[in-house]
Amino acid sequence: MAALFLLLAGLSAGTAVAQQEMTFPRDELSIKTAAGQTYKFSIELALTDAQREHGLMYRKEMAPDHGMLFDFGMARPVSMWMENTILPLDMLFIQGDGTISHIGENAVPFSRDVIDSHGPVKFVLEINAGRAKALGIKTGDKVVSKRIGSP
Repeated sequence: MAALFLLLAGLSAGTAVAQQEMTFPRDELSIKTAAGQTYKFSIELALTDAQREHGLMYRKEMAPDHGMLFDFGMARPVSMWMENTILPLDMLFIQGDGTISHIGENAVPFSRDVIDSHGPVKFVLEINAGRAKALGIKTGDKVVSKRIGSP
């Protein structure tokens, strides 16, 4: 029984360390809507497998003009989920040229339900739930940054 307790305590401590030690590079991007509006976001970049796996897990808050951009390196079908994610999120699935091809709105915290890209994408931008609708962001709108739109 003591060994099981130590094992569980070690796993719990490992999770706490993972929550605290994951760092992400920062950048900025803009979303240009078909209606002519441009919205700027300060983002963190999830570039490695470890960063993409961790994402926004365990975060308790995020400013309205912030988000996380997952860069998959090449276009491919992508599946996301919300396990260990406290914040409700909108997920913008983005093609290599910056076109938003699908939006998964109001992803439910802690859910293991798969949120599918509905086709190949190179990027996913996670923002606070409800922001896409509030800002009038729709499929077909463009995301622009140093990373997006480059061959």
